[in-house]
Amino acid sequence: MINYSTPDLTQHPPRSVRVRLGGYAHLARLLDKARAVLTGKGGDYHYNCPLDQRFFAFTGIGHEAMLAEIKTGKTDVQILEWVNVQSKRPTNEVIAWSGWLENLGPGGAPGHEWIASVLKQNKSERDDIRSFSDLLDLDDYLSYGGKA
Repeated sequence: MINYSTPDLTQHPPRSVRVRLGGYAHLARLLDKARAVLTGKGGDYHYNCPLDQRFFAFTGIGHEAMLAEIKTGKTDVQILEWVNVQSKRPTNEVIAWSGWLENLGPGGAPGHEWIASVLKQNKSERDDIRSFSDLLDLDDYLSYGGKA
């Protein structure tokens, strides 16, 4: 069984960008990565990556402040309560932003070419990978033994 209070990302991936916590896409994944990095079990995952930075920009929370709060050992629900106090974003904005983030794609041709190169590198012929969320889910699956 996976223990999300002390995740070991050398053994399993973090939760998907699509897993919502309090309506926020990516927050659960961000918490998994931060907790794992704090215990030296982050594997190839990085805290404060560009996707994490999008969360911080939307909420107005600094990554150092978030990490300090996570270090206190708070649960997901307690961190969510803290995020809501810090951010003061209304529910409708959280839902809209989360939908946008889940569907965020590479934009122009260079980004699409990069996704295609990642798929080729993994010997995948999938043609349904359109967003960064799709790509992260596929990468997490492949990184732990799945087949493209």
